[in-house]
Amino acid sequence: MGDKKRVKQTRYERLAKKAGYGKPLFHGKIRYCVRCCMPETAEGLAFDEMGICQPCRSSEQKIHINWKEREAKLRKILEKYRSKDGSNYDCIVPISGGKDSTFQLYVVTQVYKLNPLAVTFNHNWYSETGKYNLENALERFDVDHIMFTPKRSAVNKLAKKSLQLIGDTCWHCHAGVGAFPLQIAVKYKIKLLIWGEPGGENHGRATYFDPIPYDRDYFTKISARYYAEEVVDKNISLSDVLGYVLPSKEEVEKAGIVGIYLGDYMFWDDERQTEFVRDNFGWREDKIEGTYKGYKSAECRMAGMHDYSKFIKRGFGRGTDHASIDVRTGLLTREEGFELAKKHDAQRPSKSLDYYLKITGYSEKEFEKILKDKRDKKAKLLP
Repeated sequence: MGDKKRVKQTRYERLAKKAGYGKPLFHGKIRYCVRCCMPETAEGLAFDEMGICQPCRSSEQKIHINWKEREAKLRKILEKYRSKDGSNYDCIVPISGGKDSTFQLYVVTQVYKLNPLAVTFNHNWYSETGKYNLENALERFDVDHIMFTPKRSAVNKLAKKSLQLIGDTCWHCHAGVGAFPLQIAVKYKIKLLIWGEPGGENHGRATYFDPIPYDRDYFTKISARYYAEEVVDKNISLSDVLGYVLPSKEEVEKAGIVGIYLGDYMFWDDERQTEFVRDNFGWREDKIEGTYKGYKSAECRMAGMHDYSKFIKRGFGRGTDHASIDVRTGLLTREEGFELAKKHDAQRPSKSLDYYLKITGYSEKEFEKILKDKRDKKAKLLP
């Protein structure tokens, strides 16, 4: 059902319309950061004694970092792993086709003159814009590329199980983006993986001064939660999840694989980087359900499902994430941020939700109940 055909508003949409100007959607029920719009229900989020959240503190830390020193460290790392005789790739750059992917390839190939192997885990939910951006980046930067695409039937089964397993629809993406590049790194004996956005950037679980180091289990710890072998059941076979199986710890250690995030070594600015790759390399934004920005997850036509699931489970979605970023950078007042957040968070993502219900067989009532049952701690106070 598309937005134009739908007349009846959801309960959350009605709540958003009734909420007072400049107030958060769940004002009086849960606590919010005193500087931005982040609620205490965000995973791993904690407020300091002044009521300020980690992402706000991390954004302050970023200002005080000596980025020249960090960049010098990056050069040493890259020289260490550069192939001395040109017999192998210098590094792997995991890419999706998002704006970070294009920026990573620009930095790696044009600034530091490395020869990377680009590796893509295809979640099989690509938008037309995402397909264009991925192909465009590969052509622009003239790099070799390997992509793994799981079969549709397996994606559908995993998306259904994901909701009950981790409380969002995207286990296969969380696990695949971590596992497949590691599989390729081991297979081709490429020691360095170069990721883009660091954990200290706008996440509640890390700051620039207290990052989460990359290792084999990084994506399992921060998003997938379960290893591929643990997802197998009577409906999902081991062959359905081969692209998600991590190499063993022994294999990763023996191959000497390390991973870095460019954002730990250069000042990371989503807005400026989006403008840069758009204006210089033809990267395209798209309309994204659940937010007012068009650059984050533009490659995925199901991004709205991930964010709406988070909204029902934790009381906030991508609208809050983006509004909070804009409040921290001074583009919005906190009140303006809350207005944008509740408008977009509460909006039913009609295209992606209808498709998800179709492929899983869940009713919308079942979908919401599963997510409400996943609420914990202060999220249990949500209506």
